[in-house]
Amino acid sequence: MTTRRDFLQTTVGAMAGLVFTDCQFTLVASAQAQTQAQRREVVVNGRRVRTVDIHAHCAVPAALALMNLKLGGPALRPDLDMDAALSVRLQAMDEQGIDTEALSINPNWYGVDRDLAQKIIQIQNEKLAEVCAKHPERFVAFATVALQFPDLAAEQLEQGVKTFGLRGVGIGGNVAGAEISDPKFHPFWAKAEQLGVLVFIHPQGDGTPTQLAQRFKGNGYLSNVIGNPLETTIALSHLIFEGTLDRFPGLKICAAHAGGYMPSYAGRFDRGCPTRPDLCPGGTHGAIKKAPSDYLRQLYYDTMVFRPEGVRHLAAEVGASQLMVGTDFPYPWTTTAVDLILKTPELTDDDKIAILGGNAAKLLGLSS
Repeated sequence: MTTRRDFLQTTVGAMAGLVFTDCQFTLVASAQAQTQAQRREVVVNGRRVRTVDIHAHCAVPAALALMNLKLGGPALRPDLDMDAALSVRLQAMDEQGIDTEALSINPNWYGVDRDLAQKIIQIQNEKLAEVCAKHPERFVAFATVALQFPDLAAEQLEQGVKTFGLRGVGIGGNVAGAEISDPKFHPFWAKAEQLGVLVFIHPQGDGTPTQLAQRFKGNGYLSNVIGNPLETTIALSHLIFEGTLDRFPGLKICAAHAGGYMPSYAGRFDRGCPTRPDLCPGGTHGAIKKAPSDYLRQLYYDTMVFRPEGVRHLAAEVGASQLMVGTDFPYPWTTTAVDLILKTPELTDDDKIAILGGNAAKLLGLSS
């Protein structure tokens, strides 16, 4: 078993030779030095604020190759590569005022067998740890796990946190069609609760976007605009109504895309069981211990709602203490995630400081 000490001693020095030649590396280093000189510093009421992007993606080409996949096209963008496109990423972060990214990899390995899944996860987690070790002020990362094998996922999570120093775990909103509230995933949830780390939930393309593909045809990129938030909404709903959050009350969960539609329909979720108690045996809200909307204030969310009114509403429903900046980098949804928080007038200065980075720093164990 690789120890964290052995890992860090051997990986940092090896990073420079992974992709670039000496000449290329010099050019990249020069470009990085120039962008550092132009780095935007975010200030709230005279105070310099460290900003943390909780929703930033990457990919590992060597892991993709094991699944006969490669970077290219709008989904697996070439700039997901942390080696080949590092300077592009750092420049974007500097321009937007993002000090630190929490890196995650969208799961596309839930359909592979156990042996292959082990290899994919090992490669990915090692690479994530390498990047974070080389640029500790700019990057932290969520571990990847083979959630289709819950016992293995629990082991991989523990190794990711204890050996590789990763700060949490990223998972999909479903696992090859199975809801993440299914009891078979309890070993994973138990381990996440035990370790006290953040679980970042991102929608899966083979979930709602694919299941409703016929309805999403036509203009508007509806498979993502509607499909991804809906996928998250369904995942969170099951975690609440199937009792996962009751069974593991210490879980720390962050939902991508502002939690989908659930925060905006909290009242309707509360009224479902009283309206049809025959579909909710066990009590006023079924077998769960409290009203569905009460659980929303124990979850965390990125602020990818794009308008100040959306941020105001989200904060009113769940509390500013539960919100964190998200960009979805390198997917070009926004370049103004920081400004969105600064321009939401209903937020206090303390709220803004917390959302911009304070909340994420606490959850990810970052130094202030």
